[in-house]
Amino acid sequence: MLETLLFPFQFPFMQNAFWIALIVAPPCALLSCFLVLKGWSLMGDAVSHAVLPGIVAAYLAGLPLLLGAFVAGLGSALLTGFLADNSRIKRDTVMGVVFSAMFALGIVLHTAFPSELHLEHVLFGNMLGVGRADLITAALIAGPVTLVLALKWRDLMLHAFDPAQAQVSGLRTGVLHYGLLAILSLTIVATLSSVGLVLAIGLLIAPGAIAFLLTRSFGAMLVVATAVTLGAMLTGVWASFHLDSAPAPTIILVLMALFLLALARHRLRARAP
Repeated sequence: MLETLLFPFQFPFMQNAFWIALIVAPPCALLSCFLVLKGWSLMGDAVSHAVLPGIVAAYLAGLPLLLGAFVAGLGSALLTGFLADNSRIKRDTVMGVVFSAMFALGIVLHTAFPSELHLEHVLFGNMLGVGRADLITAALIAGPVTLVLALKWRDLMLHAFDPAQAQVSGLRTGVLHYGLLAILSLTIVATLSSVGLVLAIGLLIAPGAIAFLLTRSFGAMLVVATAVTLGAMLTGVWASFHLDSAPAPTIILVLMALFLLALARHRLRARAP
């Protein structure tokens, strides 16, 4: 039994997959709680798709792909906010228009300018192909993001619950708002090499949703979400080895199973006398 559990750790590519899972799990888990709390699930989905043209453009220009992804993601989020504030169209409608257009632009650029960029790896990740440079890059992004979220979670929570009260309390609400958008873009960049753009939304929403169903305080929600994400990612990577499946989709399926279990537990508790 123990030999079966430890067998995947004998391979360097699996060791790297486990390491990248440990690195990106904390920032994704913490951020997911704020996205669920603020009702920004669509924003996370949208930004994850909007970074594609930035990646393609950066590759064609010979620039770091992560730089292009960050600029495109943050720029699209800021553009969405500007259009929503200066028109009668609701924010979710503007997001649907802007971010779908950005994703389409990325596909067009990739098709119009053929390159060696593997679109499948960008969209769905390549955890088994993660190298030392990917681990270092992810750690350099994930570390500061996790630290900021851990230190400023009370300010961000107040801003999410009641922006007016946060402003009255002396908090710089503009900095918190756009800072959270920047953190969202950075977190997506950190997960780029592991789960890709399409599946990143699962890591950015499911942990927070699971923790929301299981806890009654935001502090506990942050802790539970982190534990759930770490467990799901390590379990998904380990199971993918034995199932001969891709790690990223397996992780998302594990999170989905945990969400269904949490939902069932929540419903049972609600019906209990």
